Formats: sequence, C-alpha cells, structure tokens
Amino acid sequence: METFAAFIDKVSSLLWGWPMIVLLLGTHLYLTIILKFPQRKIFTAIRLSVVKDKSGSGDVTQFGALATSLAATIGTGNIIGVATAVALGGPGAVFWCWITGVLGIATKYSEGLLAIKYRVKTSDGTMLGGPMYALERGLGVKWLAVLFCIFTAIAAFGIGNTVQANSIALLLNETYSISPLVTGLIISTATALVILFGVKGIAKVCGTLVPFMALFYVLGCLYILFVNSSYLAESFSLIFESAFSAKAAGGGFVGTTVMMAARYGIARGLFSNESGLGSAPIVAAAAQTRNPVRQALVSSTGTFWDTVVVCALTGLVLVSSVIAHPDIDHTQGGALTKAAFSKIPYVGSIILSVGIITFAFSTILGWSYYGEKAVEYLGGKKLIIYYRLFWIAAVFIGSVLNLSLVWGIADSMNALMAIPNLIALLLLSGVLIKETNRFLWSGKIDDEDSESI
Repeated sequence: METFAAFIDKVSSLLWGWPMIVLLLGTHLYLTIILKFPQRKIFTAIRLSVVKDKSGSGDVTQFGALATSLAATIGTGNIIGVATAVALGGPGAVFWCWITGVLGIATKYSEGLLAIKYRVKTSDGTMLGGPMYALERGLGVKWLAVLFCIFTAIAAFGIGNTVQANSIALLLNETYSISPLVTGLIISTATALVILFGVKGIAKVCGTLVPFMALFYVLGCLYILFVNSSYLAESFSLIFESAFSAKAAGGGFVGTTVMMAARYGIARGLFSNESGLGSAPIVAAAAQTRNPVRQALVSSTGTFWDTVVVCALTGLVLVSSVIAHPDIDHTQGGALTKAAFSKIPYVGSIILSVGIITFAFSTILGWSYYGEKAVEYLGGKKLIIYYRLFWIAAVFIGSVLNLSLVWGIADSMNALMAIPNLIALLLLSGVLIKETNRFLWSGKIDDEDSESI
C-alpha cells in the first residue's frame, strides 16, 4: 500500500507539474486575447448574475447555477490551499495565484458559453450540458467525452466528497473533540436532505449558503486586515517584489525563488477556481438564459469571486500576519492559517471553523451534481438514485477514515479532467469568437438566441 501511495503521489506531481500549469495558464491567456478581454465586462456579468432571466429556458436561475458552481469551487483550497502556497512559495505566490484568477475569467466564460451552446433537452425537459456535450456535439469525439465523464465521476468522490467530509471531521475533532462518527452521521444526513431533491434543491441551498459563508469569511479577513493595517503597505510591497525577485525576503519569511513562487501560486490558483477543469459548465448548462454569452458572463464571475477576491484576501491576511507576528510558523499551511485567525480575539477560531465547515459542505453539494451528470451521461438516468445513495454513504466513510491516498488519486483525476475540456475549448475557439462577437461586442447581450436550446 505504501508503494502504491508513493506511485500515486508521483503521478499526481507529474500531472500537476509544469506542463499542466503551462497548458492551463496558456489557455487562459490565449482565450483572453482572442476574445478581446471579456474581463472588461466583469461588472456587467455581476449585474446579470443577480437578475432573473425570465425569458430564458433552463432548470434553475442564473444565480442558482452560479451559486452551485461557487459552492463547489470556494472550498478549503481557498483557506488551506492558499496558506500552503504561501508556505512553500513565499509571499510572491499570492500574486501569481491572483493572476490565474484574472486570466481564468476568460476560460470560465468560455466554458459557460459552450455549455449553453451545446446543451440538450431531455424528454422530461431537463437541460444537460458540459464538456462531454461540447466534445460530442461540437467536435464529434464521443470517446473523449466518455473519458471526461469517467475522470469526473472518480474525481467527484475524492476531492468533492470524501476529502471534504474528512476535513470537517478532523477540524471538529481537533477543535471541539467531536467524534468523527457523530460528524459523519450529521454531514451525511444533511447531504441526503439536499441532493435527493436534485439540482433545484442543491441550487436553492447553495443560493442561501454561499452568500452567507463568503460574507462571514470575508468579514473575518477584513477584520484581520484592519488589525494589521499598519503592515499592509509592506505586505503589498513584499508580495509584488517576491513575485519577480529571488532576493526579496523579509517580514519573517525565508527567501524563495521566483520559480517556486510562480509554481505554487499558479498551481493553487488554478486548483482553487477550477477554470479549465470542466466542472463548472456542467451546472451552467442548467441555467435559465436567453443566449450562451449571457450565461458565459455569469459563469465568469465565479472565478472573480473565488480567486480574485477570496483567495487574494486570504493571501493578504496570511502575509500581513506573518509580518506583524514573525514568530508565526509559516512553513506549514494549516498552522499558518490557524495562527493568523487566532489573532481575532474570542471569535477567530470560530470564524475559521465556520469557514472551513461551510466551504467543505458546499463543495460536497456542488460536486455531487457534477458527478451525477457524469454518471448519467455514461449510464442513463436510471443510475442517478444509486449514485446519490452511494454519494451519501461516501460522505460518512470520508468522515471516519484516513484519506491521505485519496488526495493523490483525486488530484490526478482532476488533472485528467482538464485535458479533454481544454481540447474542446481550444478546438472550438472559432465558435467562442463567433458567439462573443455576435452577442457581447455587438451590444446584443439581451437578444434571444434561436440557434441554442
């Protein structure tokens, strides 16, 4: 088993090495350029995300689809993941993490556009879409669509289920001495009460949970930044200098290379916002929208909130805390996060606990839908009820078992998901350009699209 675990770690490191980082970041940059910087429309996108598109067809509102997507992406990676990047890559990693968010907006936009463009309507009126349908209907390569769904279904049970449940159970056990068995029963029951109602139930809960958890966490971060306000100028300076200079170190940090800062910052940013992985467009396809570009804009805000805002705030909190308190252990991501939030009198540990619990639980809900649609594509609607029951059981199992091996498998499957999705994005870039020019840059964002369902 130890040999197998070592092998999985090597595979995961290889898949998430420089080739994947260059491929993802290169796609972000390529789509940003050919689509004429759709990031310029981010405030229009935010406005559209909170307005119901009553004339559009779909299963859930645009905000419901966005909330479900955010539920899956805003997870422990935004807290512990960013801390790990800072611990391994230094303060400069925060800058590179942020850059992946800015450029990743174009990729998330593109994924949302293709999700609507190539979605299908089932006999009962349900909308289905995502990279598998873009690959099948747009490129005619169903075998690649099948591979994407296999990777997605496996990854879902790892990064989207068991490891999230395990994070909650460990936190509650270490902080409040709550038995993992009790935690497992509570989380699996709560999960069952939501996912058995399908995408509408998931979207409704996420639509309530996501704004609460994000606001609660952001307010905590802002309080720490207020306390550390006298160190913010130095923090910004250190972040930018460390991103481009190997000599930049200080404020309690050990010097790191530019390559280390870029590697860990970019990797954590890409992993956090999931732009390019192909997960978010699965739920984007269910949105009520009148044309593909309208939903594409709404989808793009997910990366904005996840990385440009939440991850950036986390990174700034961590860097300023180390500068303010040089004795903090910043060599371990988890220890660094706990130390930073412990500086909030009385409620620091509560804010961190609630943040991790709600982020992890919402990820379980969001990924349940992704995995469900992948399984449905592979075997039909008849498998859904069995899948949901297995998903609920896996939540309990994840709460009570040691899952170090699962992390490596899940990371590998996430990387393998990205490859078919990136192929679809790059080979269908002509469609992306055509639709973007047709609706976005021509000022016809409110027009109905008779060509898409």
